[in-house]
Amino acid sequence: MAGIKDVAAEAGVSVATVSRVLNDHPSVSADARTRVLAAVKALGYRPNAVARSLRTDQTHTLGLVISDVMNPYFTELARSVEEEARVLGYSVIIGNADERPELQDHHVRNLLDRRIDGLLVSPTDGGSPLMLDAVRAGTPMVFVDRWIPGVDVPVVRSDGRGAVRDLVAHLYGLGHRRLAIIAGPAATTTGRERVEAFREALAEHGLPLPDDYTGQGDFQAESGRRVTEGFLDLAEPPEVVFAADNLMALGALDAIRARGMRVPEDVGLAAFDDIPWFVHTDPPITAVAQPTGELGRAAVRALVDRIEGRPPQSVTLPARLVARLSCGESSAQASVDSPMDSPIGSPLDSPVESPVTNRSTS
Repeated sequence: MAGIKDVAAEAGVSVATVSRVLNDHPSVSADARTRVLAAVKALGYRPNAVARSLRTDQTHTLGLVISDVMNPYFTELARSVEEEARVLGYSVIIGNADERPELQDHHVRNLLDRRIDGLLVSPTDGGSPLMLDAVRAGTPMVFVDRWIPGVDVPVVRSDGRGAVRDLVAHLYGLGHRRLAIIAGPAATTTGRERVEAFREALAEHGLPLPDDYTGQGDFQAESGRRVTEGFLDLAEPPEVVFAADNLMALGALDAIRARGMRVPEDVGLAAFDDIPWFVHTDPPITAVAQPTGELGRAAVRALVDRIEGRPPQSVTLPARLVARLSCGESSAQASVDSPMDSPIGSPLDSPVESPVTNRSTS
């Protein structure tokens, strides 16, 4: 395998000149640069990334800690992060927290030990001392999807309140009055925010949210199944179950079918976090869709801005309602676009940006 000395000999320049060309130093003449790059190509030379990182104090590597790799939302998020990072010249190392705070911290610790240039995290809770220490130590960090209130870190997220309001109005228009929610964990900002948005939207239509119609889940399928079984055991079960994420919705669907009941004839079902699978269920599931790909790309751009000395921005993108057939809709009332499409006139390409601020509540 060719080394840097071989490249220097082939190009007829010094090793120092080769190093300057590879590090894009402006002091190299155009002729020398051309000869070095030609030699690199001819010899198939590949710079030692580890050695370069020791010289430049950069590894061009980002860390990404996601909450649950089995959740299709986070799978798509990770894919968009990796794609955007590659475009910007960075590699990504991914850690799966599996919705467990201790596993999240394990990955954060390992990534910091690997001398990553920056860290993207979707926190599983709001109390990780390790992450707080990393922020205080100056580690470039961006929260994506979820965040830790009160921590001065850029946040890239979607705003689902408007879409949840649209969902409740949609259900109300279909004649439903008994609406229940499978909530995500209260330790997460998204878990709290979606319940609050649902309760506020119900109040706009004069509808209550009884305790019996609020079930505590954990963003995983088994909790959706368990909570839905409890709803169905009530003397007056809900007319529609709204699951605060896609995996809990799938668990709810399992519970409904296990009782020999039908969606939407016996009970309606809606979900937060649309996924391609929902088009193929019978019936297709009404859902709130987030702009997942753009969230991942925006998070990478914000983190690279922080790493490269530019002021980072927090970014908030709107979620939207995708009406299908799982709540008693007619075909005419169902949305015509697919879960991965953007609506015409969507502001996805011009996100609302705001300077980084301290956040005390979600």
